[in-house]
Amino acid sequence: MPAPSPDTSTAPRAQAVRWFGRLQLLRLLGKSSRTMAWRVVDPRSGQELMLVIPRTQPADAAALERWQQGVRQAARLNHPQLAAVVDIGVQDGWPYVAYDPRDDATVTERLPRVGLPPLEAAGWATQALQGLAYAHEAGVGHHDLQPFLMLVSDSGQLRVAGLAVAAEMAQAQAGADGARPGATTETGALRRQRADAERDVLACGMLMHLLLTGQPALEEPDVGRALLRLPPAGRDIVRLPFTTAQPVPEPLRAIVNRATDRQERQRYRNARTLLRALEGWLRTESGAGGGPLALLADKLRTAGVLPSSPGAAARVARLAMMERERTIELAEVVLEDMALSFELLRLVNSAQVRGTQISGNGPVLTVRRAIAMLGMEGVRRAALALRPWPGPLSETGAAELERLIERCQRAGRTALALRPAGYEAEVVYLITLMQNIGRLVVTYHFPEETAQIRRLMQPAPPVREGDPEEPGMDEASAAFAVLGADIEAIGAAVARHWGLDDAVLHLVRRLPVATPVRHPETDDELLRTLASCANEAVDAIVQPAARVVPALQRVVSRYGRQFDFSLKELQAALQGQLAGPVGSAPTMPAPLDEVPAAPSRAAL
Repeated sequence: MPAPSPDTSTAPRAQAVRWFGRLQLLRLLGKSSRTMAWRVVDPRSGQELMLVIPRTQPADAAALERWQQGVRQAARLNHPQLAAVVDIGVQDGWPYVAYDPRDDATVTERLPRVGLPPLEAAGWATQALQGLAYAHEAGVGHHDLQPFLMLVSDSGQLRVAGLAVAAEMAQAQAGADGARPGATTETGALRRQRADAERDVLACGMLMHLLLTGQPALEEPDVGRALLRLPPAGRDIVRLPFTTAQPVPEPLRAIVNRATDRQERQRYRNARTLLRALEGWLRTESGAGGGPLALLADKLRTAGVLPSSPGAAARVARLAMMERERTIELAEVVLEDMALSFELLRLVNSAQVRGTQISGNGPVLTVRRAIAMLGMEGVRRAALALRPWPGPLSETGAAELERLIERCQRAGRTALALRPAGYEAEVVYLITLMQNIGRLVVTYHFPEETAQIRRLMQPAPPVREGDPEEPGMDEASAAFAVLGADIEAIGAAVARHWGLDDAVLHLVRRLPVATPVRHPETDDELLRTLASCANEAVDAIVQPAARVVPALQRVVSRYGRQFDFSLKELQAALQGQLAGPVGSAPTMPAPLDEVPAAPSRAAL
């Protein structure tokens, strides 16, 4: 009986070899509505490549020529976070770009289903933004940022591929203005470049969402299609969920949510602004970054904490003639200059001075004691060492800092007017000022970011008449979204850098606005509460006129019982009418029309 023939019905079939010209297609890395990417091999050299192809052929020879010019311009860009181009060509009417993938895998291949740890996700996004920012500043957009177009090495080094490959398709889809693609004025070209860059940055926000959650936003793997569902084209909202497998810190959450905010005006306008926010958060969070002070370290060394206030030369001259004056009169002159006051506190609280002169006596919190310790020569040297007003600030930045200094001084005067008997005026005044260190140094050292923070805090006008305003961000969230760090944390880091201890750091942190105020049981708590009250009151009066009285009423409801004042008395304190002799604190006159009159008792 003959042997049975082998059963071949279940034997695996050899996969058919597919080709793209001379290149053998190994596997599809990913595809979107605009591009697709393949892993290929060149049989002649044995080299593996990453092949990126647009999903639509150029419409004609002119479109093909524009496509080739665009990808050649992109190929000339040399940046560590941009994948190197090894070939640009056309096969059977299909243009393509080939990249050297090295041994890297795509983000799609490397991303765990539960997402990445926050530090690693922010690190990948930062590298992508570094490459994109460089390309955008060279006038080149990506047009289809996708996870399969990002290559990541085993060590976490990321490179972006596919730059400008989808440019022609993007232009065709964006031709709603009726202009022929490519036939645009110089102004129109710049406008289109900005729009392309903003789209890339929005796509980065969607990719950060993917990196942190492991799942595509809106359950749409094609980032380009997901973008069409966001305003203004769509109505969907993308925000990080609170139930991620790995908890996302609030500063990073604020950054990612701002990147995909449903209000266009709130989003990042370019890759650099988003990059700065992420880098700021990474510096404050990474173990080697030095905390929030890392954001300021270089700036503090070169420009100081604050510039000397206007009129510094005259003050130094006055100090030179006051050798025999009492310390209280000297302190009055010093306190006219906030920068000099802070500089003296920094000097006397430094480790060297404290170790030799005041060991065991705690931090110095009065200018009078600082003068006594440093001597007149030390005070003069400190005054001369300050950066002249306005330091590196522009005219606009200087005006903003001057307004903030005046607000801080007004808060100090208000705290003096409301303080209970027995508390030293200078300590009350300086602690109230020091609760604003974060705001002051950010306004001085980061003027552009300060403008962004203010813009994010502004409410959006209603879409339709009669609708309520869209509320802006609170200050903490806006600072997270712009700087990657909390303004108060930056202020506390500066105070710690001066040598102030934990007890003082507690004093210079304001009470959280959303937390009920308890009756202070210790002197330190009373000082902190009083300074917070004064600062909140001054914050209230710089709001739009219609909101001032309600905001002041909230201050009264929070603090009025603790310090025994009414709305009318708070307004009088803000106007300087209740402030009597205050020792070394400078006067800070305020126009009476800056604080609206209190409503009648019936209205309350």
